[in-house]
Amino acid sequence: MTYSIGQVAEKTGLSTYTLRYYDREGLMPFVKRAPSGRREFTDDNLDFLDLITCLKDTGMQLSEIRHFVELAMQGDATLETRLNIFKQQQQAVRDQIAQAKRHLAKLDYKVRFFTAACDAGTEAAVSGDCELPGQPIVIDESLRVKKAHPA
Repeated sequence: MTYSIGQVAEKTGLSTYTLRYYDREGLMPFVKRAPSGRREFTDDNLDFLDLITCLKDTGMQLSEIRHFVELAMQGDATLETRLNIFKQQQQAVRDQIAQAKRHLAKLDYKVRFFTAACDAGTEAAVSGDCELPGQPIVIDESLRVKKAHPA
């Protein structure tokens, strides 16, 4: 079965503009064209587009993706090179995950800190070191702002 560029845009969530751009950038040499010049995508092309999207979403530059596509078009002679590309990208994603975990830990602390500050009525009453995971939040009761009680 073949798909038009509009159908592929619907299936992948990529815009027709993006698909045409990818084609111009040499990322889709595998897509055949009808005699009229219209792109005809296959299920295999959709799988490859999914891989391109994955690589892009994990931070790979379009020039690097183009290089990978060129290698893939050469076939089995480039298997080891492509394996190494995937290993490098795999490590890059692991590094991104580790960085995201560090960011999340800091945000978790800040949520706890500001929750305590809201409870105390002031940031001045709250202490704790956000650089240390699991660091307790301490509220100095002498600095707590007394909330007015409704009469």
